[in-house]
Amino acid sequence: MAARPPLTALEIEQQLDSLLDVEFSFLKTAAPAAILAGLERQEQDYIITWVQRVASTNIQLAYQFITHAVDALDSMDKRIIEAWALHAMDTYDQTGLYKALEVIRTVRNFVQLSHERNAGAVFEEQVGVLGHFAHGLSGRKLKLAEAEITYTDTETIYLPPLLAHLPTPDQNFLLYKALVALLWAQTRFGTFRIKLSDQLQQQPEPENFLALFQSLETLRLEACLERELPGLFRDMQTLKTSLAQNNLPAAYQSLAKRLAQADTTAEDVLQLTCEQFGKLQPLPPLCYQPSLQIEEVEACMAKRIEMEKIRVRVNLAKILEEMQKENRAFEQQEHKFDIKKIPDPTTPDGFQIELTLDDQPIAPPEEVKVLSNSIIQDLGDIPDEYLVPAGEGEYDPRVFEDKQQDPDDVWTGTYHEEGAFLYKEWDYRRQHYRKNWCAVREVNITPVYDDFVDSTLHKYSGLVKHLRKTFEAMRDEDRLLKRQVYGDGVDIDALVEALADAHDGSEMSDRLFTRMHRVERNIAVVFMVDMSGSTKGWINEAERESLVLLSETLETLGDRYAIYGFSGLARKRCEIYRIKEFDEPYNEEIKARISGIQPKDYTRMGFAVRHLSHILNEVEARTRILITLSDGKPDDYDSYRGDYGIEDTRRALLEARREGIHPYCITIDREARDYLPHMYGPAAYTVIDEVRQLPLKVSDIYRRLTT
Repeated sequence: MAARPPLTALEIEQQLDSLLDVEFSFLKTAAPAAILAGLERQEQDYIITWVQRVASTNIQLAYQFITHAVDALDSMDKRIIEAWALHAMDTYDQTGLYKALEVIRTVRNFVQLSHERNAGAVFEEQVGVLGHFAHGLSGRKLKLAEAEITYTDTETIYLPPLLAHLPTPDQNFLLYKALVALLWAQTRFGTFRIKLSDQLQQQPEPENFLALFQSLETLRLEACLERELPGLFRDMQTLKTSLAQNNLPAAYQSLAKRLAQADTTAEDVLQLTCEQFGKLQPLPPLCYQPSLQIEEVEACMAKRIEMEKIRVRVNLAKILEEMQKENRAFEQQEHKFDIKKIPDPTTPDGFQIELTLDDQPIAPPEEVKVLSNSIIQDLGDIPDEYLVPAGEGEYDPRVFEDKQQDPDDVWTGTYHEEGAFLYKEWDYRRQHYRKNWCAVREVNITPVYDDFVDSTLHKYSGLVKHLRKTFEAMRDEDRLLKRQVYGDGVDIDALVEALADAHDGSEMSDRLFTRMHRVERNIAVVFMVDMSGSTKGWINEAERESLVLLSETLETLGDRYAIYGFSGLARKRCEIYRIKEFDEPYNEEIKARISGIQPKDYTRMGFAVRHLSHILNEVEARTRILITLSDGKPDDYDSYRGDYGIEDTRRALLEARREGIHPYCITIDREARDYLPHMYGPAAYTVIDEVRQLPLKVSDIYRRLTT
């Protein structure tokens, strides 16, 4: 097949005029068109395609790209040019046009960085593996984020975007792991139990004091890692050797032996620092030695400590309430919670805790276990005031959290920056993700205590009885297994095949029996409920009725389930509404939340799929299902409509499937067949033509999905 002839300068100029909207931008495209005319057709098409992709972000950025791209072809391969263009677009998203134009103009700097990337490890490429590594470590789960400075605030580990200190990508990836491990060790082994800010204020040279403390504390933490992660510790020593950092000065060697004792604490390190300050010089920072950002640590800890105290007290109140329901005489007595410490040398603090009520051990809810471990990490113990149940009028901590941020602050930036989950979003025009694009917050539904649930159960009383009976049968279901080595019956099909094999002289199979096997259900499902403004009226009522019927019947079945609503108002105000979490019982509070579901803003859907997939992945289950109840296609008042919203949602669903989640959509949008096969696939959605049929259909669809 003959190669296509190159485009003329006039043809290129016409294409660029259209892409760069010159009628309104007044950009001059004749000069770059003349330069492109001298290239081969394949290179012309390549540059024009990338101009189109960059122009979808910003026309001025695209114009600067084309003025530098031809020269870049001579010095960079296409992979690096693409990375350069994408980096410029990401910079535009994060910091605006001025910084993005600087990326385009300083293309030579990017070439140098690209050479480093070839040998280095890139955070964006390694964050998935590093995240699994961090989550596999004991203690509080730590998030990973990108930053110029390496440190932790005790909830998030911040790592540089690129590590290229060592010759190969594998070595630099190992350096990332070492950084994660040491930052984890700071939170796990009590580095921040001492208030360093108070000590630093007393020092004439606080920076030198902090540097000496960190040199000694790093030696202690290395010893902790040697005991906890000996394999990784050996790799860390190899990293030090490769960078000639493994020679410990004589003045430190005896101190290192003291710090390696298993019972050495951060308090001991601080005391040693005070003793040696002015006598001992700090060590040069190790390749995996992070920064200590004391102010950020103490601010993060103060907020968490306050919140966890409230959460523990609220949970203890719930425990008492449940016991009072079971035994009315229990309410008339005085009760006291306490903690017993059970020695356990395998834990960092040397003990495990047992919660007691009136000196009798009780099994606490999972949330209390997690909270207790986190509190001990911060404080080394659980103070007595934490063990007093919350009294009347004290708020659920989630309500308290929601009040800390005023949703109207979204437009001033506060709401966007503080306390939000940040998720990427797929831009199909760019063919790349917009990083940290959607600010997502979990907020509470305001419970409405009315007769909605009771009236729904009365309205569908016959259906509820039928569903309960059907779901009870599912719970006790036995499945016939064929071709078994032993069993209660003969598998006729297998026997016929075996006799045929024997007739041919082949060896007969011994798998000739059938037996009944009790199916153990291990399912976790999240119902993702559209709360956009378009659901107002009949649709909202049908969604709420469906959730009531589902909850009533799923309680019979015993599957783990959670219910969340979603709505969005542009990318900075994406909200997930907590209706029922996995560990919450279906009670009057949950019923009131279902009754309180009300239409909100727009149907920005991709962020909700990503956030709820993350929640599902935290649940141990053989089968994970994400079921969406919606009335229309993805939409928002900004650019998130049409193909953009559909393609982002489709990409989020593909991400969910890669993580082992099964997405399914139930919709009442009669036009859904135009876009749902593209988003969900031909077998992963149901269109209900009449909104009144929604409550009747949802439970039946769930039954079919889980059997």
